[in-house]
Amino acid sequence: MSNPYLNDKAIAAAAQAGWAAPAPATHVLGPARTPITDGPISSWQPRVMTVNGTITATGVLLTMLMASAVFGWTSTDELGNGGVSLPGLAIGGILVGFVCAIVVHFKPMWSRVLAPVYAIAQGFFLGAISKAYNEAYNGVVIQAVGATLGVFFVMLVLYRTGVIKVTDKFRRTVMMATLGLMAFYLVSFMLSLFGVDIGIMQSASLLGIGFSIFAATLAALNLALDFDFIEKGAKAGLPKGMEWFAAFGLLITLVWLYLELLRLLSKLNQR
Repeated sequence: MSNPYLNDKAIAAAAQAGWAAPAPATHVLGPARTPITDGPISSWQPRVMTVNGTITATGVLLTMLMASAVFGWTSTDELGNGGVSLPGLAIGGILVGFVCAIVVHFKPMWSRVLAPVYAIAQGFFLGAISKAYNEAYNGVVIQAVGATLGVFFVMLVLYRTGVIKVTDKFRRTVMMATLGLMAFYLVSFMLSLFGVDIGIMQSASLLGIGFSIFAATLAALNLALDFDFIEKGAKAGLPKGMEWFAAFGLLITLVWLYLELLRLLSKLNQR
């Protein structure tokens, strides 16, 4: 699942709502325009969003997600024939994570509470589904984790060095493609309820592999949008709580990227 709500519109909405740090006011009086003071100036400053604070929040969420993933892994029973029995809590984790994402989209400041809930719920699901993939293709989980970390750091370097610049055109293109892919996934899920399987999703054919490469690439490009939001949010002086909102969006992208890479690597292991 992507995070299309991390964009300039969210920053603008925060500013209009009065979330940005207020500029200091200066009062003047008389011809000489002598400043009026009320005594010693307070050292208090508004608590605003920072890049380091967002990094800390992201680290906390990742730690919670990984701890929950370990629990999800150990709670998944092996069937002995290369398959597993997914616990019911894994499906519940998907639903809870989806609800958290929807609520935070409309209530960004609730992310301080809902982001940890998402990390725990989604982490349990990731642990269970990762064990299922690992039983079918031994070692694929380690490969997917390594690939996710590699893509993250490559995208961070490309963004920081200016190789990838988040322009309005770039943002619109990535957002439209992301929403289109999410719509395709939703339609595929609905059709699967009626027994209709879209083979491209799991197929190890060249077309199926190409689709997974496209999806993983799109997830990686969303990382650039996340980095841009974090940088602009910090410069705009958004409130401290928006660090959790930004970290939540980044976590969603990382989870999506991991799942796409896991699917891609499983297809490559079938060839």
